[in-house]
Amino acid sequence: MNEENRELDKLRQSLDLVDRRLQKMAADMERSHIADYVNLLNRPFSLLWRNLLAGTARGVGIAIGFTFFAATILYVLRILGALNLPIIGDYIADIVRIVQIQLEGKAY
Repeated sequence: MNEENRELDKLRQSLDLVDRRLQKMAADMERSHIADYVNLLNRPFSLLWRNLLAGTARGVGIAIGFTFFAATILYVLRILGALNLPIIGDYIADIVRIVQIQLEGKAY
């Protein structure tokens, strides 16, 4: 009888451990929104629309970022060109002139 109780206690402990792990897995799955993801996969047009919007937003962000970066580089090059450094100044002045001509829409 005593040994049966021990085995029952071991079995209860094992089942409690399994129950805790299952509850943790269920909570993790709920946190990961797996149901929303599966629902999204079942509606391909919604998935396409979201990806189209995300791609457009990335493209606009890249364009704005590159414009800001290029403007900053041109600003720094103009400052360096104004310093009249012997070789670098002429090279930078040529680059700035080429960019300004391209921005004005004239042929180089």
